[in-house]
Amino acid sequence: MKMIRLYALLLTAVTGALATTAQERLSNDTVYIPVGIQSRHSAKLYGNVYTAARLQAVLRENRERHPGKTLAVVLMEPGTYYLDSTLVITPELANGNGAVVIMPAHPGDDVTLSGGQPVKVKWRRWKNGIYKAKLELPYSFDQLYINDRQQVRARYPNYDSSAQYYNGSAADAISPERVKTWKHPQGGYVHALHKGEWGGYHYRITGVHPDYSLQLEGGYQNNRQMGMHASRRFVENIFEELDTAREWYYDQPAKTLYYKPAPGVRLSRATVVVSRLPQAITLKGSANNPVRNVTIAGLRLAHTAPTFMDTREPLLRSDWTIYRGGAILLDGTEHCTIRDCEFDHNGGNAVFVSNYNRHAAITGCHIHDAGGSGICFVGNPDAVRSPLFEYNESQPLAAIDTVRGPKTNHYPDSCTVYNNLIYRIGTIEKQTAGIQLSMAMNISVLHNTIYDVPRAGINVSEGTFGGHDIAYNDVFNTVLETGDHGAFNSWGRDRYWHPDRGAMNDLTEAHPELILQDAIYTTRLHHNRFRCDHGWDIDLDDGSSNYYIYNNVCLNGGLKLREGFYRTVENNVILNNSFHPHVWFKNSHDIFRHNIVTGPYKPIGIRYWGDELDFNLFPDKATLPAETDQHSMAGDPGFVNPIAGDYRVKAGSPALRIVFNNFPMDSFGVISPALRLLAKKAPLPVLRQQHLIGTSETTWLGARIKNIETLGERSAAGLPDNNGVYLVRIPDNFPYALQAGDVILKAGNTVVQNVGDLQKAYNREGDKPATLTIFRNQREIILKF
Repeated sequence: MKMIRLYALLLTAVTGALATTAQERLSNDTVYIPVGIQSRHSAKLYGNVYTAARLQAVLRENRERHPGKTLAVVLMEPGTYYLDSTLVITPELANGNGAVVIMPAHPGDDVTLSGGQPVKVKWRRWKNGIYKAKLELPYSFDQLYINDRQQVRARYPNYDSSAQYYNGSAADAISPERVKTWKHPQGGYVHALHKGEWGGYHYRITGVHPDYSLQLEGGYQNNRQMGMHASRRFVENIFEELDTAREWYYDQPAKTLYYKPAPGVRLSRATVVVSRLPQAITLKGSANNPVRNVTIAGLRLAHTAPTFMDTREPLLRSDWTIYRGGAILLDGTEHCTIRDCEFDHNGGNAVFVSNYNRHAAITGCHIHDAGGSGICFVGNPDAVRSPLFEYNESQPLAAIDTVRGPKTNHYPDSCTVYNNLIYRIGTIEKQTAGIQLSMAMNISVLHNTIYDVPRAGINVSEGTFGGHDIAYNDVFNTVLETGDHGAFNSWGRDRYWHPDRGAMNDLTEAHPELILQDAIYTTRLHHNRFRCDHGWDIDLDDGSSNYYIYNNVCLNGGLKLREGFYRTVENNVILNNSFHPHVWFKNSHDIFRHNIVTGPYKPIGIRYWGDELDFNLFPDKATLPAETDQHSMAGDPGFVNPIAGDYRVKAGSPALRIVFNNFPMDSFGVISPALRLLAKKAPLPVLRQQHLIGTSETTWLGARIKNIETLGERSAAGLPDNNGVYLVRIPDNFPYALQAGDVILKAGNTVVQNVGDLQKAYNREGDKPATLTIFRNQREIILKF
């Protein structure tokens, strides 16, 4: 009788909770597998710890008995379910004519699937408000949760929620003077931004040299090696730095946990959880035998372990390295869905879609406080023809596979990211994105809200293989800790790419057919709202090609197109900024038309304009370009309600005469009421007109030179900072083998930070430098004379 009642209860509760989509097929053909504290399937170890192997065995048994039915794994009671190992679902557990659904018993139940381990400790007071407890664990851990709140590993400088970089950074974090105060720093970590602010590095401390410099391992987390930033760094997991509330330290050799609680925390009643698993659930199949029709719905995923020391696989021609994993990993799947889940304080990526995947969907999820990225779609390099990995690598034409398109099917295709709220990701790793696409095709990124991120909100790596539809997203408060980037960011650097601009000019002019061999489908970027206060709102960097960009609102940082081909940009609103064309190719075929800009164009290194720059609206006649835009106009666009973010134009606006078409201003970001209620609002700009600001150009030996003054100049040259002298124009018969766009860094042994330094070096009578150190093609070159 009890079992009949239980089944009836399950059938009523679970069917009501999940009978929402045809894909899940919840019907009379559904077999319900209850998992709970008192369930015979729980195989508890202690507390709420469950063995993944037992859950897999139950799935296997039921699949064998019910090959065509949907298996619903029901987490019966609200609370936290701790796995002793990653729950791996393979094709034999999932496939057949049915499906697998993992879900709570009732809609709205607070059910957490944890990658952590609950531990029982007996605290005793130590000193200075610090408590300690014996903790016998066979492994170390990187995150501690007290009463389900993440604590701070002992660090210098101390955690400061208001600090811009790493919540606290300092130039002396690993100075010899500070290292001298540490008895046994082995096992500590150094985290630092890249010298050029292009992501970051992470190092494990292995020892101390006699001069009190640290012995380190790591630093492979960035694919463009330039070393650590001089000041934006911090150190953690150092016992002597445990000096403030919420900090902790685990002495693994002594099996002792130290912790300084915040006032009011009663440790005798506190729950204690440590991070353990880097992944809670993995769907693991292959292109030949994929996992099909698995849905993970309505769960909270939490407490997974950080993976920053495993982030080492380089992506193509970029700053990025990755770790192929997340709280949930999809690898070799078809028609699998993650919906209405919360990803809360996980140490690495939240969701990673790796290698072959078709029709994966991540919808309605709330992703926040992740150590890595939010949602990643990353294919396998074996799908790419003639792949190269480091920026400065190149290959001769004879070595390039010239067949169009992918080489294998080991990449995500026709997948969807819809209605997700993503914020405060990249809390540990800084080369991250809210949504990352690499070696993928036809990914739909729709109605997501992304903010408070250290780098891009949405990032598209390489041109491989295009076809993405990126629309109706609201992306703001981006590039908060790094530099030279955008709220939307992309690059190309496809198989034809060469770090030497001259070589690339020659190759693309002689073989234009190579340009779209990787970027085979057009990526559409439309009906989005972007804001970046430390870079560009839309940043198409090195070689981003085959884009159609329309009906977007750029709130602050403007729109940049660097070297690339076949970009059409039309009907966008660019506020408090303008269009930034950088170092275009002769045959770029770029188009910029029917846009509203609120300042003059900001070109850098432009010798050739594209197919069309015309029919745009500028704020006044002084900002109208002389070289392009023969039919463009000037005047007040007459926005409907800019204070409320409505940048449609009123009847009679001059924008209508340059064929600007109004588009909706209330469709950006998440659409579900629950997520809209949680989401921040994008900060709207106070509109101002921008006039062309005079530059500091001067003459040197007949060349026009200037200081590095703008983010655009720094980005165009690929510089890590604003030091150096930028060569704007070189006259014929110039005495040195310099080019426009070069940056002089040294004259002889004299460091050249600005024009004054260069002039002083050449004004010393009888002391003309024999060498110039310059920055060209994003690397240092020494010229001898």
